[in-house]
Amino acid sequence: MSNVGIIGLGHYLPKKKLTNADLEKLVDTSDEWIITRTGIRERRVAGRKERTSDLAVRSARQALSDAKLDPAGLDLIIVATISPDSNFPSVACLVQKALRADNAAAFDISAACSGFLYALTTAKQFILSGLYRNALVIAAEKITNFIDWNDRSTCILFGDGAGACVLSKVKGPRGIISDYMHAQGRFGDLMMVKSADREPLDQKTKTMQAPRIAMQGKELFKVAVNSMADAATVAVQKAGMKLDDIDCVVPHQANDRIIAAVAKKLGLPKSKIFVNIDKYGNMSAASIAVALYEAVKQKKIKRGSNVVLVTFGAGLVSAANVVKW
Repeated sequence: MSNVGIIGLGHYLPKKKLTNADLEKLVDTSDEWIITRTGIRERRVAGRKERTSDLAVRSARQALSDAKLDPAGLDLIIVATISPDSNFPSVACLVQKALRADNAAAFDISAACSGFLYALTTAKQFILSGLYRNALVIAAEKITNFIDWNDRSTCILFGDGAGACVLSKVKGPRGIISDYMHAQGRFGDLMMVKSADREPLDQKTKTMQAPRIAMQGKELFKVAVNSMADAATVAVQKAGMKLDDIDCVVPHQANDRIIAAVAKKLGLPKSKIFVNIDKYGNMSAASIAVALYEAVKQKKIKRGSNVVLVTFGAGLVSAANVVKW
């Protein structure tokens, strides 16, 4: 019996740290205010010349090394991102070029903070169908490009980073046991990237407002908690398991209060929930990818562990996977 599983993991985090103390100098906020409301102490910020594709490539190389797979053996590259270098070419194609993975098909997925799990489920289907054998799934974000540093409700939340994994068929009961993806477009206005309307041929307007993240935090909180709890419950049921069978939950790192509320709603002790938001903030699609890498390296996830990956994101989209490690 074979299934599709993760055979290699990688991650990359920019060197620059932006602490709460640094933010106190930019906006009217405090370390205590930020920690109390979000659980975040610091986050990473990519350099001015560091592109999303650069982050993606670095995490990809580590994942390929961990999987002991040459780039030539890749059939598929999927990058989950909402902060690509440009509208085109795709980040996935830039990664393919950098890795010299000339045999791989390549495309991006846009599902905000749910992007990594959407990409994971998509890649799994290509392998199960027999079309491809080895897939590289990357989540990479330079989300700070969209931050309004005058808006204390959003500038404290986000950071940059990338995580990657290699998927292939695995033997036995291991692998991605179940998948769940969902969308509730009616909540799309709760979190979005706003930009001023502009006419490309209008020469009278000499200035252009940069795109920026806008969020309705209070309204988003409840929807996020319910979406993640529902997604995890459905994925566990589809796997033929009970919540008590789960050894570790790796949730999207959006806000520590959201994570705690999801754990309570699922009836799981916080000790089973992996949290690293204090170090990195919300890295959008990259959050779960990096958290999964760290959970494995810290041995919170071991061979045989039943793992739930669960997320929500702007759109509003949610997703969950159950993985037998």
